[in-house]
Amino acid sequence: MTSCSQDKNEDEDEAEAGNNLKVGDLLQFDFATIRLATSNFSDANKLGQGGFGTVYKGTLSDGHDIAIKRLANNSEQGETEFKNEVLLTGKLQHRNLVKLLGFCLQRKERLLIYEFVPNKSLDYIIFDPIKRANLNWERRFKIIKDIARGLLYLHEDSRLQIVHRDLKTSNILLDEEMNPKITDFGIARLFDANQTHGMTKTVVGTVGYMAPEYIRHGQFSVKSDVFSFGVIILEIVCGQRNTEIRDGENIEDLLGIAWKNWKAGTTSDIVDPILHQGFNKNEKMRCIHVGLLCVQEDIAMRPNMSSVLLMLNSTTFPLPEPSEPPFLMQPKRALSIPLNEQYSVPTKSSDSGSGSQITQGSTSKSSGIDQ
Repeated sequence: MTSCSQDKNEDEDEAEAGNNLKVGDLLQFDFATIRLATSNFSDANKLGQGGFGTVYKGTLSDGHDIAIKRLANNSEQGETEFKNEVLLTGKLQHRNLVKLLGFCLQRKERLLIYEFVPNKSLDYIIFDPIKRANLNWERRFKIIKDIARGLLYLHEDSRLQIVHRDLKTSNILLDEEMNPKITDFGIARLFDANQTHGMTKTVVGTVGYMAPEYIRHGQFSVKSDVFSFGVIILEIVCGQRNTEIRDGENIEDLLGIAWKNWKAGTTSDIVDPILHQGFNKNEKMRCIHVGLLCVQEDIAMRPNMSSVLLMLNSTTFPLPEPSEPPFLMQPKRALSIPLNEQYSVPTKSSDSGSGSQITQGSTSKSSGIDQ
């Protein structure tokens, strides 16, 4: 077969694949258009890089700014993530979710095109000692509630029930008015109407945010996202990452420190010092309380997102007493994840199996299992 005919067959295959992926109003972009928009994927336009690819800023010919995720072309996981994002995110519409505008398929290239969100990710600001001064309490409290609204939409209010599975501060982008938008649905899962949880042999996510049942057993559900959200609440209020913190001979994480101070009635000691001036004490106490309810080890004890929003929006909605959160430092070592990679590396267990991330959940009414 000649090179010309090989190219023709590849182009036909890509066109057919693109047709199979068309969802709603998503656009299928031409590769040349994206290459021009990014100045041939120049380093000057690079916004970030992760395990599955690189994100660039681009400007279309009409002046419209976009963000492009260029997935690694040698990654089977990247191929799966690409299909997952198109088939799931393309059907979602909410002000607190990053909007997927379209995609591009050409030869081995897999590109996802999103709305451009200018103020980078929440972690870039909230953990920087200087930049986080731009996030006063009113803004932080609004960010917490808006993330909750986005999660509620995914879990209960959209046409689909979706578990994100990788909710973390670096997957929360901030627009020009500091409104949060949840992004990165590459490992998200779609649940059937009657499905309560799923199982996987491959644990993929970010240590520090993953729920204990997911790390230990590969079990995930909407309550796994609730756990991750609880971690985010505590990180936003405290201005600290959920990492190992040494106190003399003791090693604790942010969850343990929050629990200890809540029990001792010294919650104000863990609040970001920048927030003390003009900070609403009742809202502070309530947010930490809700965060601790979300990170309880017992799945059944964690509230769902509709209850979380009620707790955050009402000063009179009763809050139950939380139980002690799990200490997850040991599982980090068991997974052989260096702590300095905690917030950047996709994590996999030693179990075999790649896990299908684009198939709908099992028809079982209780769970779905990835083979």
